[in-house]
Amino acid sequence: MASAQKYRAPALQKGLEILELLAPSPTPMPTVDISAALGRSVSEIFRMIQVLEESGYIARSGEGYRVTNRLFALGMAQPPIRDLLSHALPAMRDLAAQTRQSCHLAMASGAEMVVVANVEAPGLLGFAIRMGYRRPLIHSASGHVLMAFQPDRDREDMLAATEQAKLAFDRKALLRLLAKVKGAGYITMPSPMLTAITDLSAPIVRNGAALAALTVPFVDGPGATLGRADALLALQDTTSQISAGLDVA
Repeated sequence: MASAQKYRAPALQKGLEILELLAPSPTPMPTVDISAALGRSVSEIFRMIQVLEESGYIARSGEGYRVTNRLFALGMAQPPIRDLLSHALPAMRDLAAQTRQSCHLAMASGAEMVVVANVEAPGLLGFAIRMGYRRPLIHSASGHVLMAFQPDRDREDMLAATEQAKLAFDRKALLRLLAKVKGAGYITMPSPMLTAITDLSAPIVRNGAALAALTVPFVDGPGATLGRADALLALQDTTSQISAGLDVA
C-alpha cells in the first residue's frame, strides 16, 4: 500500500508550519507560544526559527516573531503578476487622478482575496487599502467579482476552499448574487470595513476569466469631483483598458 506521503522533509515541514502559524497572527508570537500551538518542543523548533529569521522570512518584534513581506515579494515576482501590474498600475494612477479616489487591485488566493497593488487618491479625500491586505472572498466586493467571473469549476474550487476555511455562507444566496454581479459586469456594495464608503469593483479579464478585481472605495462628499455613477463608469473603462492590454500582450 502506497504511503500517503511518498517523500518526507521534516525540517521543511516544520518551517512551513511556523510560517502558516505566524502569517494570520495579529500579534507577534513568542517561541513558547509557537511551540505550544504546533505541539512541538521549543528545542525542536528553535533552530528552524533561527534559520527563518536569518533568511528574512520572519523577524523579531518585541518578545515574539512575525512574518516579513519576503514571501509576498516572491509571489509578486511571478511573471503573470508582473505582467498584470505593468499594465494595471499606469491605468490605476490615471483612474485615481480622474476620480480623486483611491483604488486597489486584488487577486484570489484560496478562500481569500489579497491586495497586490494600490494607488492612493490625490489630495485629502480617499480611503486606501494597504498591499498584502487579505479578506475572505465572500466578505468583499473584490471577492464577489473574482468569484463571479470564473469558469464553473474554478468557482467551485473557491467555494470548496471557503468551506474548508469554515466560513459560514448560504450557498444558494451567494450563487444568486454572483450571477447578478456577472450579469451587471460589476458590483457596488457598502464597505464591510467603514461606513460612508461604497466599494465599486469590476473584473480585469484574461482568457474569459477574472484575473483580478479593481476596486474603488468610493468616498462621497464635497471633495469628490465625480459622483458615484461617473466613478463607476471610469472604473469600468479602466478595467476594459487593462484587460485589452493583457489580451494583446
